Amino acid sequence: MWRVKLPDIGEALIPRAETEGERALRRRTLTLTLLTVTYFFSYMDRYILSILLEDIKADLLLSDTQLGILSGIAFALFYATLGVPVAWLADRWNRRNIISIALAIWSAMTALCGLAGNFGQLLAARIGVGIGEAGSSPPSHSMIADLYPPSQRASALAIYTLGVTVGAGAGTILGGTITYYFDWRTAFLAVGLPGILLAVIVRLFAVEPPRGLSDAAHVASDDSPSIWAGFSSIWSNAAARHLVLGVTITSLIGYGLTFWGAPYYIRSFGFDTRQIALVLAPILMVAGVAGTIGGGRLADWCAKRWGLHAQSLMIATLKTIAFPFYLGLYLLTDASWALGAYFIALVLQSCYLGPTFALLQGLAPLKMRAVWAAITLLVINLIGLGFGPTAIGMLSDAFRPVFGEESLRYALLCGASLTPWAIFHYWRAGVLLKRREAVA
Repeated sequence: MWRVKLPDIGEALIPRAETEGERALRRRTLTLTLLTVTYFFSYMDRYILSILLEDIKADLLLSDTQLGILSGIAFALFYATLGVPVAWLADRWNRRNIISIALAIWSAMTALCGLAGNFGQLLAARIGVGIGEAGSSPPSHSMIADLYPPSQRASALAIYTLGVTVGAGAGTILGGTITYYFDWRTAFLAVGLPGILLAVIVRLFAVEPPRGLSDAAHVASDDSPSIWAGFSSIWSNAAARHLVLGVTITSLIGYGLTFWGAPYYIRSFGFDTRQIALVLAPILMVAGVAGTIGGGRLADWCAKRWGLHAQSLMIATLKTIAFPFYLGLYLLTDASWALGAYFIALVLQSCYLGPTFALLQGLAPLKMRAVWAAITLLVINLIGLGFGPTAIGMLSDAFRPVFGEESLRYALLCGASLTPWAIFHYWRAGVLLKRREAVA
């Protein structure tokens, strides 16, 4: 006689334990939000210097070249080079914890900028900010790539990169307003100290996802790649090379123009720091958010409609349309027209970060995602952040004997004129990606 084994009622009533991956996916919106807020703090602490440059120059008696060094190479040299070993660590250790520790470091160093009494002390504090911020982006990119599948990755990274424009805008608003009513030292303290509390919140509530969670193929080996293997794999991928070159030149232009934006309006149009906070910063935030979110969603739509290669071609197209408006920003002498040109250029220009990093994360081997992000950021920041603001400051000093107080205008015009170079690399990457898709 057949016997039927009935299920144990006790076992049926016990809920199945939630796996690590399920927990990460359930809380991925919270994690993405915390990573975005962290990135916001990163750019707020980084860009507050822009609105304070004129006050610092007057107080510490600095040249434009010294201001450019503080804005660019002093920060970027440590921020970029340390990003690579941090990424190596992120491919082996808990990424959330790295981000939390890094956030606490750069927030404390931002506050210390407000205590500087001379150029050397301010330089040392800015180097400290760069050291701390090196631990943010590479592990964040890797976590987001694990939390979201390729079809949603551009939008997710676009949300994350909102920290760039919103953080820069908030730094300008807070820095300009606080400086207007108090002084530049108080501004540094006010934006730096809250980041230490955020570091604790990130540690407690963000979730570390399993590696390769949102990809069809998971990593079968526990071997971790070397940094040199990461460099080699990027160099051997032609599409990745052009994407890195495109985003690097775009950053060279963007960092230079953005860091010197507030001094430009102060010198050429007579704005004060409060006007910069109330007029220029909101334009930066609104246009940046619209361009970043719109660019991410448009990129996902283009990928579904034509393939991933269309994302790179989309960036090239929008940058081409933006180019004459960027030139107009520095050729126009009426402040209202210049602000209008800036708004249009920024909406179109802000489309590039999310899709670029999404494409690179999609091209990267699973175990090299943090390393690829770090290498990309190394090149971007050494060249873009390091030389962009510094070169503009040096050009401004060089042009001063000829153009006087308008020397900064023509230095910025030279920076904006490099845009077609970046457009070429995005177009070329799109062509190579299309060939790759045709073969696959």
